[in-house]
Amino acid sequence: MSETTAEIVLFDGFDELDAIGPYEVFENAADLGADLETRLVTLEGDDDIVAASHGLGVESQGTLGEPDLLVVPGGGWTGEGGVRAVVEDGSLPDAVDERYTAGATVASVCTGAMILSEAGLLEGRPAATHPVAVDDLAATDATVLDERVVDDGDVLSAGGVTSGIDLALWIVEREFGEDVAEAVGERMAHERRGEVFG
Repeated sequence: MSETTAEIVLFDGFDELDAIGPYEVFENAADLGADLETRLVTLEGDDDIVAASHGLGVESQGTLGEPDLLVVPGGGWTGEGGVRAVVEDGSLPDAVDERYTAGATVASVCTGAMILSEAGLLEGRPAATHPVAVDDLAATDATVLDERVVDDGDVLSAGGVTSGIDLALWIVEREFGEDVAEAVGERMAHERRGEVFG
């Protein structure tokens, strides 16, 4: 079985924990035996410093490639930057759709669901998002659920911010086994909340 590649795509105004929480889960899983490589990437290129929503500058580790798993964080839906700017620009939603069409599993955290919706991946599908975006997501063709993590096979989504850790732990459990996920949770002193829908 070949190594699983996961990429977490960064953009100006992304929420720090939406991206770094899953990154830490995946890195711990790899350290504990999962055959998983994770990178923080951007659309634009290598070595970019990306300004997150709370002012943290995060250095990307490369350009978005052709991962097995693509994680899309949220952040900034209620303002002018972040997810709202990304949705209006259209480049990232198009790139997400291209990776999905090529066979990637796609997961969103928080308001990243709005990017998946713009990419056309949530039509007729169950999804979760942050409470600030529930009405907007419900106005699309998605079926919005009040769940922490929603697994619809090749498209997954998580509610607000910290639920990204639960999403990542679920992905680790689904792909690499319950023992690895439990070991990661113990290492991170994180107790998962709620059941996974799906």
